[in-house]
Amino acid sequence: MRRTLIRYKAKPELADRNAELVSAVFAELKAAGPDGVRYLTLRLEDDTFIHFVETSAADGSSPIPKLRAFQAFQDGIRDRCAEPPLVRDVKVVGNYRMLEKA
Repeated sequence: MRRTLIRYKAKPELADRNAELVSAVFAELKAAGPDGVRYLTLRLEDDTFIHFVETSAADGSSPIPKLRAFQAFQDGIRDRCAEPPLVRDVKVVGNYRMLEKA
């Protein structure tokens, strides 16, 4: 299982647009219902976005990048950011009913 955390800060004037694009990704995920992936996005009060992705594929691959809505989200992401995306693999230190057990 692979877990990835992505953090970036959106420009204030583009944060709502970014949230709309993220919401479209979740709508497409819900419609497609792919197995082997769990995804959470949080928006902090300062327009920082935190994405947490968990994939169960042996190779760590995810179906998310193949979604049209995700590709639209990716298009122009750097222009929407005040701080660029920082991508990190993560290890869970503690988990109480948030994530599937691994």
